[in-house]
Amino acid sequence: MAQINFGGTVEEVVTREEFPLEKAREVLANETIAVIGYGVQGPGQGLNMRDNGFNVIVGQRKGKTYDKAIADGWVPGETLFEIEEALEKGTIICFLLSDAAQIELWPTVKKYLTAGKSLYFSHGFGVTYNDQTGIVPPADVDVFLVAPKGSGTSLRRLFVEGKGLNSSFAVFQNATGEARTKCIAMGIGVGSGYLFETDFYREVTSDLTGERGTLMGAIQGIFAAQYEVLRENGHSPSEAFNETVEELTQSLMPLVAENGMDWMYANCSTTAQRGALDWWKPFKEATKPVFQQLYNSVKSGEQANISITRNSQPDYREKLEVELAELRDSEMWQAGAAVRSLRPERN
Repeated sequence: MAQINFGGTVEEVVTREEFPLEKAREVLANETIAVIGYGVQGPGQGLNMRDNGFNVIVGQRKGKTYDKAIADGWVPGETLFEIEEALEKGTIICFLLSDAAQIELWPTVKKYLTAGKSLYFSHGFGVTYNDQTGIVPPADVDVFLVAPKGSGTSLRRLFVEGKGLNSSFAVFQNATGEARTKCIAMGIGVGSGYLFETDFYREVTSDLTGERGTLMGAIQGIFAAQYEVLRENGHSPSEAFNETVEELTQSLMPLVAENGMDWMYANCSTTAQRGALDWWKPFKEATKPVFQQLYNSVKSGEQANISITRNSQPDYREKLEVELAELRDSEMWQAGAAVRSLRPERN
């Protein structure tokens, strides 16, 4: 493993230099990797592993998602199967369904987890909260995870561009003695930029906090608050949206991703620099208590219970659509659709 200094904290990470793709192929040469679920993470991980030369099959019920798998080049009867057949054929079972769907399918999956097989996750939810999910793997199988730090769509896009999305990895159960090596090989195979080690509990608590925090929940709340303040003070939808979202996502964040926020502070106008330096600490002081409350809710298992309870209700999809419509139909995101339609084509 490589040692990297993260602002004074030395951390060991795995890069493609010390664990190249050729080594990952050797480690998994005799494995049949069965991707169960072709929804959010399944396509990106499955296609990346296939393109990287691994023996990959997909298990998916027939329907719209099954047809998408066919459109992506998976062949019925050869690399695309009904779920139970894929479970039987697979030696590494990639359990990539949603958390709620994992609970529902677990009794079926467990039947096919014979001694020596591996159970792979991209989220620690099901195992960490097994008192609520019932997902308790047999003692004679390896259990590990690789969690890309982004959507399956981003994982695939970056892979096609010759780049990588960083991932965490963790081993929960090492029945064969080879779980860690297989886990890292899977991480390289799905297209990770670099891999950093965690455990199932830390993965799920950081992930649930991030999703509800800066990745989606907090950023939407901040967007909405600033947009509303601008609109209430007479600014047009175009002006409010551009100053709140468009400039951030199209201009600044790519630069932050490339060079860091410290670089951005050092390379903006002196007026912007002064204002940003004056205001970042009040925003931190205002929001840190909310993040502490959020983390405690995750740590206690409350957020897991809410997700399991609500996502298992028979009318979940109908209620979800109402909540999503509130976002989609808001003036801010209607303005966003209009602004995106006006972006000039890039040749």
